[in-house]
Amino acid sequence: MASDQKDIVIIGGGIIGCTSAYFLTRHSAYDPSKHKITLLEASKIAGGASGKAGGLLGLWAYPSSLVPLSYRLHAQLAKEHGGESRWGYRPIHCGQLAAKGRLNEKKETLKAKPSSGESVSLNKRDGKALGKVTAAGLPKDLDWFAPESVRNYYEMGDPDTTAQVHPYQFTTAMAELAEQQGVNIILGSVTSIDTANGSGVKSVTYEDKATKTSQTIAATDVVVSAGPWTQRVYPPAPISGMRAHSVTITPSKPISAYAIFTEISLPPDFGHKDTFLKLKRPHSKTVTPEIYARPNNEAYACGEGDHLVPLPKTTEDVETDLARCQDIIDYVSSISDELRDGEVTVRQACYLPNVEAASGGPLIGPTGVKGLLLAAGHTCWGIQNGPGTGKLISEFVFDGKAKSASIGSLDPRKVL
Repeated sequence: MASDQKDIVIIGGGIIGCTSAYFLTRHSAYDPSKHKITLLEASKIAGGASGKAGGLLGLWAYPSSLVPLSYRLHAQLAKEHGGESRWGYRPIHCGQLAAKGRLNEKKETLKAKPSSGESVSLNKRDGKALGKVTAAGLPKDLDWFAPESVRNYYEMGDPDTTAQVHPYQFTTAMAELAEQQGVNIILGSVTSIDTANGSGVKSVTYEDKATKTSQTIAATDVVVSAGPWTQRVYPPAPISGMRAHSVTITPSKPISAYAIFTEISLPPDFGHKDTFLKLKRPHSKTVTPEIYARPNNEAYACGEGDHLVPLPKTTEDVETDLARCQDIIDYVSSISDELRDGEVTVRQACYLPNVEAASGGPLIGPTGVKGLLLAAGHTCWGIQNGPGTGKLISEFVFDGKAKSASIGSLDPRKVL
């Protein structure tokens, strides 16, 4: 019964673990005098993909059984907790842009004579340029792409169906709000979950990050939400990790609120020479970086994933390939002067959790072991689907079933 004593342990301090902690403390049955909630995180809150993702939200995302609930909760959370200023929540446009890349050579800055007082237009949007972008279907306010590069554009989502948050700010805010309601956050790596040979969870053992000592805490309910590290905590889980790189750029001038999925055709002689080999890095003929304009004049750009480096021990051990980051910078610079001439502020990498099963993911709900819940495998939509997942996890714990959405297709027991 919900009124009974509960020792709830959440494993993983990414978006899924933090929203689960938040919504557990907001459930009508939650009683801090009877219900103890502990969140265990190996390195730091939002240290992985939840702090380095793009933060795009869309009613057109997947899976359709979870997206509407989570999208609605994002709006509610932003309204309740000042998300616009606290974590950059805002509705945006989203579109697909086909473009032809240019060779990346920064234009020389022309300095006006001090005495003239004259300002000369750069004619980025002269009649010919405007004709090109209009023919391509580019919105007037999407003016941070080179007109000669644009081929065609179509809208995927508008501010009624698309929004964004800053992932790190959102995830850490969820953790702080949960902590304020009684959640105990501990930094430590889980070494084992005692399930009494499958009859039900009894405890969780972890190595404390600071003291390096082994600690065991009692558990009646365990939520495994360790992203790509889920399988290391719970081996039966069919979850793997894929490395993804991204960068942030301060554009040379403010850019409008769009999330853009690109398809860029590169010229044959594209790219920078390798520092050591003095050879140009090979590139595909067509590349597809994503570019998200963020508040406070920041642009986020990410590239394709890779499996070249195995999943490390923790988020703190993730290896960033600076050459792959440079590829992303070169790709987006080839179609935008504002990004080309801007300042690169962050180069980073993370691992995304994928479900290795025909059903896809994510996997949310009971595992078949009493008290053991799984919430993982959200791929690139973890931020979008975090609130919905957290809400449903709170229902599984306190109500014994999902009530806010029908997610039978995401039942972990189908693949375990």
